[in-house]
Amino acid sequence: MHGAEVDDAADGAHGAHGSDTAVHAVDAPRQPGRPALAVLGRLLIVVAVLGSAAGGVWLVARAAAPEASPTTTDIPALQVEAADVEPGSAAPVANTVAGAQGPGGRAPQPQPQRQRPTGLADWAQRTSAVIGVPARALVAYGNAELVLRDVQPGCRVSWATLAGIGRIESDHGRYGGAVLGEDGTPSKPIIGVPLNGSSGVRSISDTDGGRLDGDAVHDRAVGPMQFIPGTWARWGSDATGDGLADPQQIDDAALSAARYLCAGGRDMASADGWWAGILSYNNSVEYAQKVFGLADGYARQARAVTSG
Repeated sequence: MHGAEVDDAADGAHGAHGSDTAVHAVDAPRQPGRPALAVLGRLLIVVAVLGSAAGGVWLVARAAAPEASPTTTDIPALQVEAADVEPGSAAPVANTVAGAQGPGGRAPQPQPQRQRPTGLADWAQRTSAVIGVPARALVAYGNAELVLRDVQPGCRVSWATLAGIGRIESDHGRYGGAVLGEDGTPSKPIIGVPLNGSSGVRSISDTDGGRLDGDAVHDRAVGPMQFIPGTWARWGSDATGDGLADPQQIDDAALSAARYLCAGGRDMASADGWWAGILSYNNSVEYAQKVFGLADGYARQARAVTSG
């Protein structure tokens, strides 16, 4: 698996470049984050805010220490073309989750533990058939959109943008031959190469004792959305209601990525806000252009999906 490379233009931004020789590591944004969020119920769409400005409570990341696997030769986004669009000139076309909204466009009310929202699952199945993204991944991206729509409506982050990031970072949790399970976890951990300062790679010393990435010397990007452990410690969120924030679990990872993109009151539906958000995730114009092309394409294709 591939690690994060240095972009020469980066000024405190993310450590991965956009030329697809790496699975990208997510670093911390400049803006302060919101309190930790937890979504009550497996795959549910209601957030409980944990803690306050005086002292937030973070759900602990899964305590398993995966084995740091050797690199593989496949590259998730090698064949993805960068869109011919200038940074800041436009945002991808708008397309929101259909068929899973409550009254007034708000997220559905709490449901019993382990009960999946029917509208979201049905939307994911229909959309998957049209755009080719696994339905299980779409549930995670759609859930994250609905959560942020409910708790931070001004952000307007879309499932399509999250899907674009997920495609580039891990092929929707299927990197290196992994299979995304119904529980939202890849069949084998997705872990990048050590960020040890070798040619083209940032140097990031271990921040978690190897608990998330299996490496007690250097950090590695982990999970379907490729967070580095230090960033996960700040933004990791529990989207399944199991009491854990697990970067390998795609619901948790997608919600964490959505919260990260929405930091500082950013509007992800505006041209300026969208580009600022994606470039905060990875400070590479090529990377952002690839996410743009994917998100725009997914959203346009999904227009064929009705809410019925």
